[in-house]
Amino acid sequence: MKALPLLAAALAFSLSTAALAHDPSEKVTVLQEQLLKNAPGKKAMMIEVDYQPGQSSIAHKHDGTAMAYVLEGEVISQVKGEQPITYKKGQYWYEPAGSEHLVSKNASQSKPARLLVFMVLAPDEPVLIPLKN
Repeated sequence: MKALPLLAAALAFSLSTAALAHDPSEKVTVLQEQLLKNAPGKKAMMIEVDYQPGQSSIAHKHDGTAMAYVLEGEVISQVKGEQPITYKKGQYWYEPAGSEHLVSKNASQSKPARLLVFMVLAPDEPVLIPLKN
């Protein structure tokens, strides 16, 4: 358990670095991170993602399972093999482990959007893996 604070610090740094790499206005905040006693070798994370008007994430994938809930605004999301879907405040979606997230962006050019993301992944897995073109 002593390694958990170091892991959290490293993760927070990598998340903020990843966010800054593609747009300084995207804010990613780790709200909670916990090793799972009932699922050895896995951790759960609760993350908040804030999108400024018109802002989007780079195409990416998650090795872990992700569930997203729109807290504010509208977000367009597209997973490889599916059509883009616009989710409004109060709506949610699920992404199986390994899904390629081709589009994740604020649907509005004038209002912010905010997501709550819950993930289950291995302790050493990165939250976001950029896709190559």
